[in-house]
Amino acid sequence: MKNILFILLILCLGISVAKAADVPSLLPQPQIVKWEKGYFTAKEISFSFYEGNNIEREALKWAQEQHLKVNPDSRKTIAVSLVNSLSDIPVNQDEAYKLTVSSDKITIKAVTENGIYRAFQTLNQLNKQTENNCHITACQITDWPAFRIRGFMQDVGRSYISLEELKREIAILSRYKINVFHWHLTENQSWRLESKIFPMLNDSANTTRMPGKYYTLKEARELTQFCKEHHVLLIPEIDIPGHSAAFVRTFRHDMQSPEGMKILKLLLEEVCEAFDVPYLHLGTDEVQFTNPRFVPEMVAYVRSKGKKVISWNPGWHYQPGEIDMTHLWSYRGKAQPGIPAIDSRFHYLNHFDTFGDIIALYNSRIYNVPQGNADVAGVILAVWNDRMIQPETDIIKQNSFYPNMLAIAERAWKGGGYEYFDQNGTILPPEENEEFQAFADFEKRMLYHKEKYFRGYPFAYVKQTNVKWRITDAFPNKGNLKKAFPPEKSFEKSYLYEGETYKTHDVTGAGIYLRHVWGTLVPALYKEPETDHTAYAWTWVYSPKEQETGVWIEFQNYSRSEADLPPLPGTWDYKGSRIWLNDQEIEPPVWTATHRSKSNEIPLGNENCAVRPPLPVHLQKGWNKVFLKLPIGKFSTPEIRLQKWAFTFVLVTPDGERAVDGLVYSPDKIR
Repeated sequence: MKNILFILLILCLGISVAKAADVPSLLPQPQIVKWEKGYFTAKEISFSFYEGNNIEREALKWAQEQHLKVNPDSRKTIAVSLVNSLSDIPVNQDEAYKLTVSSDKITIKAVTENGIYRAFQTLNQLNKQTENNCHITACQITDWPAFRIRGFMQDVGRSYISLEELKREIAILSRYKINVFHWHLTENQSWRLESKIFPMLNDSANTTRMPGKYYTLKEARELTQFCKEHHVLLIPEIDIPGHSAAFVRTFRHDMQSPEGMKILKLLLEEVCEAFDVPYLHLGTDEVQFTNPRFVPEMVAYVRSKGKKVISWNPGWHYQPGEIDMTHLWSYRGKAQPGIPAIDSRFHYLNHFDTFGDIIALYNSRIYNVPQGNADVAGVILAVWNDRMIQPETDIIKQNSFYPNMLAIAERAWKGGGYEYFDQNGTILPPEENEEFQAFADFEKRMLYHKEKYFRGYPFAYVKQTNVKWRITDAFPNKGNLKKAFPPEKSFEKSYLYEGETYKTHDVTGAGIYLRHVWGTLVPALYKEPETDHTAYAWTWVYSPKEQETGVWIEFQNYSRSEADLPPLPGTWDYKGSRIWLNDQEIEPPVWTATHRSKSNEIPLGNENCAVRPPLPVHLQKGWNKVFLKLPIGKFSTPEIRLQKWAFTFVLVTPDGERAVDGLVYSPDKIR
């Protein structure tokens, strides 16, 4: 049954089973692929461009990256052309393309240069280079994005990120057809965009975090141009009238006051002149509106400068025609007929853990629709560092930025998905299900790309679809479990506690939520989790040899938006979580943060496993027993505002770069 479902899945993806071994690991997967016999191989190529082609620079750059010599006399040709329309494209023709590869010619057709750029990104992944030879499997690809907005947001208002790092993110993600960078430039902590009119706005005296760190207008223009070169739309955000304490500190006027509005218009004019982009995001969320004229007047003013306006929802309420696009941020946010919407509900990476949430993200349907339409534009993943995060590479590691971005790159391009974070949530369905096979296939392709294209990038993810657990039902935290440690030979399928039998759950993954950080809004293992309960989890790990490995262990993935206190010395968390390997308890690391007063200005230390060296452990040859005690007290405590009743366990190489090869995880000791 498993094999039949897997074959059907592959066929649905347009991949020939007979040629499965030769199929490149494309990400995102194209909409329609037909693999042909033969290969395009060449050491030198010639190009054929349509008249006035501005994509020539990109084509020549691609040839250089592939180590191909451009020779006009070469019989191996790449023909690139713009056409008036493409057949068989249901939506978003402006980014669609048709790519044909034969033994002696590659043909790219698109309606716009955006489409040609997307085609070259696919061609880059198709090339299996061998000894300076271009080697591309023959194929026919018809491709288009299901959603017209596929992006990410960095909150630099709270935590400044260098221009070089932002460029690095934009450049690599553009290769995966991410086409929007949302630049959240202002916050309570700082106004990060230079003002020539009011230079005191950037003064360190008016900045409460990372003083002196802001972007010059020259840098803003530079990044705008950089985005254009990578066919990425830059959306700058000036958050008004809320999140504006830096403005108030500088001018001693509330934005909604008559004086504040005069100053703000001068600033917005400066911003509109600096950014040669179609949209300006104006925020309007999480604030009490005291002046009913403020938002309509500011929207009209920005529109008068030739910009379209985006606004958060929930926020100011608009009628169709009063705003150009809304950006949904809370689960209460709703798309309104007649106003295109960007979905960022449940898309805040600052609350995600390393392994569980990516499952929900990949399986999700954007705004619960299979593809975009007039009212649903697409999706943006957001990174909100309410808490100080340093160094900036930790922002990427802690938020598992690249794995999550690759998951949404595929989902937003392909469309589909089977739930909106509301059925299985973070829990993988059984292995025989099509949804499991789809995620496992994505994981395999993503790890291929990690190895080939992301060397040197912070990429905190290893294979987890082979990590299997058995977990008891939760039971009250009083009395004693009669069999806290099951017998050596086999684990029982149920436990007895005070005369009752508790069933068990078989689940898969390196990170398992028993209850999600957002409560029951996102389903986890237990549908109705209760406070003051305990669960137990176990598995056996078969090692083909005696070896020293590393392990990632975590019981409370610390949100980057919370001022939560670090664990006490000698404890994993405030819940009393414990773990044993071969009946030897694994002690927690020495925590680098020791403060006892909650503060968003004290950076996270090594609490989250992705930013600390893996703990060293010894595996014996054969089967190794892993056992976890998982209590939960309250879902909110003085030390931790949002408890994650969860755990992470996966054996990794000592450097943490990969999962350990050759291991088998099995609660039943089955290889």
